[in-house]
Amino acid sequence: MTLPSSQNITRVVLDNGLTILVYENFAAQSVVIQGSLQVGSAYEPADKNGLASLTASALMRGTTTRDFTAIHEALEDVGADIGVGGGWYRTNISGKSLAEDLPTLLDVLADVLRHPTFPEAHVDRLRGEIITGLRIRSQDTRYRANRAFYEALYPEGHPYHASVRGSEESVAALSVADLAAFHQATYGAQGMIIAVVGAINASDAVELVRGRFGDWHNPHQPDHAPVVDAPVITAGKRAVVTLPGKTQADIVLGLVGPSRQSPDFTAAQLANSVLGQFGMMGRVGKSVREQGGMAYYAYSQLEGGIAPLPWAVSAGVNPQNIDAAIQKITDEIQRLTTEAISEEDLADNQAYFTGHLPLQLESNEGIGDTLHNMELYGRGLDYLVNYRDLIYSTTREQILATAQRYLHPDKLVIGIATP
Repeated sequence: MTLPSSQNITRVVLDNGLTILVYENFAAQSVVIQGSLQVGSAYEPADKNGLASLTASALMRGTTTRDFTAIHEALEDVGADIGVGGGWYRTNISGKSLAEDLPTLLDVLADVLRHPTFPEAHVDRLRGEIITGLRIRSQDTRYRANRAFYEALYPEGHPYHASVRGSEESVAALSVADLAAFHQATYGAQGMIIAVVGAINASDAVELVRGRFGDWHNPHQPDHAPVVDAPVITAGKRAVVTLPGKTQADIVLGLVGPSRQSPDFTAAQLANSVLGQFGMMGRVGKSVREQGGMAYYAYSQLEGGIAPLPWAVSAGVNPQNIDAAIQKITDEIQRLTTEAISEEDLADNQAYFTGHLPLQLESNEGIGDTLHNMELYGRGLDYLVNYRDLIYSTTREQILATAQRYLHPDKLVIGIATP
C-alpha cells in the first residue's frame, strides 16, 4: 500500500489557527473526519470538575438554528454521524458520511461546535446519565483501582488527578449557565485540527472546511493550557479502596511515563510491549496469569499523551493474591530495568510493530486518526514513511535506558480496590 506522506497529504493552516489535513482515498465512497479542539478539563475551573466533558456531550443537543430533532434528522437523512467527546487537554470530534454528503456533515458539525444553546431539559438528562454512570463505576473495582492510582500518582491540582467526567458532587452542581460560559470562553478554531480522509478531492475538502470554520474567531479563547510537569515520586505508596461484597480485587501499579512528544517514546513503546503486551500480554501476562495462575487479566499500558501519562501494569486478582501478584509484577519491572531484552524479543516486537501498522491504516477512520495524531504530536507528514526505520533503529540498550529512566521498582505507586 502507498503510505500517507508529505507526497499525498494536503496540509493547510488557516489564518485563525485551524489546521486541515486531507488524504484522498477513492477505494470507498465514504468520507471521515477525525479531529480535535484545543479545550478540555485542563481548562476548567478547579471547582467545576467535569464541566468540559459535560459541555462537549451537550453540544449535539441543540443550536441557535436546529433543535435536537433537527440535528439528528439532518444526519440520519443522509446516513451520517458525528461524535464529540471531552478529554484532558483536547475535545475530540469525529464524523462520517458519503462523500457527496460531506457538505451536510460539515454544516451540522460547524453548527454544533459554534452555536450550541445547551437546552436545559437535555442538560438535565445528560447530567443525570453521567451521575448514574459515576455511581455505577463507584462500585466497580477496576475503575476504583484506576482512580486511586491516578489520585496517588498526580497531586491535587494536576489535570490528571481528577476524572475528566467529574465527581457526583461536582457534576450535580454544574448549570446551563456554566456550560454556556465555558463554551464562550474556550471554544474556537485556534489549535483546532481537522483531518478529512476519503473519496473527495483535497482542494474541495479544504474549501468545504474553510467555508464552515474559516471565519471562526474567538478573542476570548485562551492559549494552550500549560503542560504540567510530571510529579517527582521519591518513595513508593499504596492507595487502597475497600468495596465490601466484591469477589475480585483490582490493582494498578506504575509511575509516570514519557509524553508522546518525548524522543524516547518509541523505545518506551517497545519496552512496554515486552513487559505486558506482546503475545499473551508479555512477561507480566506469562508470569502472573499463565505461570502464577493468580490473575484474571494482567497487562501493561503506556498511555503517552500531551502531558506525561502513566506507564502502568493492571491486573484483576483473587483478593488473597494481591501481595503475591504485586511482587511478581515488581519482579518483572525489576528485570526490565536491569537486563537488556534479548535479541529475539527485540526482533519479535519490531516485526510486530511494523507488521501491525498496515492494519491501523485499513480504514478511513484509522488513517484519519493517524493523521490527527501525527499533527497533534508534531511527528511530521513523513512519520509513517520513516516508521520502519524508527522502530528498527531502536536498540536494546536504548530500551533498557528508557525503562530505567521511568520505571523504578522501589518507587511504584499502587492503587488497589478490594473487598
